[in-house]
Amino acid sequence: MADKAVELLIEGRPVRLSSPDKPYFAELGLTKRAVAAYFESVGPGIVAALQDRPTTMERWPGGVREDVKLATRSDGEGEAFFQKRAPANTPEWVQTAEVHFPSGRTAQEVAPADLATIIWMVNLGTVRFHPWPVRLPDTEAVDQLRIDLDPQPGVGFEVVVQAALMLREILTEAGLTGFCKTSGGRGVHVYAPIQPADFIQARHAAISIGRELARRLPDQVTVNWWKEERGQRVFVDFNQMARDRLMTSAYSIRPTPAGLVSAPLEWDELGEVAPAQFSLVTMPQRFAERGDVWAGLAGTSPGPLTVALEWYERDAAAGEGELPYPPEYPKMPGEPPRVQPSRARSPQ
Repeated sequence: MADKAVELLIEGRPVRLSSPDKPYFAELGLTKRAVAAYFESVGPGIVAALQDRPTTMERWPGGVREDVKLATRSDGEGEAFFQKRAPANTPEWVQTAEVHFPSGRTAQEVAPADLATIIWMVNLGTVRFHPWPVRLPDTEAVDQLRIDLDPQPGVGFEVVVQAALMLREILTEAGLTGFCKTSGGRGVHVYAPIQPADFIQARHAAISIGRELARRLPDQVTVNWWKEERGQRVFVDFNQMARDRLMTSAYSIRPTPAGLVSAPLEWDELGEVAPAQFSLVTMPQRFAERGDVWAGLAGTSPGPLTVALEWYERDAAAGEGELPYPPEYPKMPGEPPRVQPSRARSPQ
């Protein structure tokens, strides 16, 4: 069948959408055109989430189906894949930014300046966006602290909510203002605007805040990196603040048949909702009625990491310092051995 491409006019700029009738979320009866329409419907919100931020694209060019495999770092085979580098055929009008990876290599990544760029990314099959916590012009200055509350198997959403509300209190004590959203799955993401910091400082702040949260809710929360030590608790994934470890943006679509989205929330509604309420089918109406409930994030004064880093130094002096980095990282200063505890050799 011939490609029935259409041209969309996005804020005055024509953007080509190829194969608009291709099924993308077949169980919902939604096509590629419907996915583009979803992102248009939440335009101000997705632009605010991505604007001027280097962004990794999670591309599902054949649509989202259960039989489609997503290529990962450990297994590069798959129809769906992450694309970090801007494609060779990127239009001149699409803004890009240089980023530095843990290996020392660099790349030009798409850094959306407008909604037209985001719809151009959707045309490539992007349903989930992974922006860096930095923005142009300085892609080494972290400006958002992002805390990932990841429930382990057997942990209900109500426990994640309890952890998130306590986390909000801890952030306030540290001089930071938190904003919450669903992850698109069973978890909760909490962001806080911060004064410019480097990646190591931001990660150390996430570690110290995670430790403080685990102290207050020891039966519900853990910062243990190794899965065998986490139990049925909420894991604070501090390594999501490591360089090139990125979290799903607000309004991104989780690539599962249900098409759930990462939904920004007000704190007072967090305990009253369920993640399954928010999908690319339901979010347009919510957005039309309430707008971007994270609109205040951009206008919130960034807080310093001073207190969080003081907590980190206090803990380090007490014997709780650095924690393991992701496996693809080079060995980092002060890092403990990356050895699963059950496989570690017993002292001789």
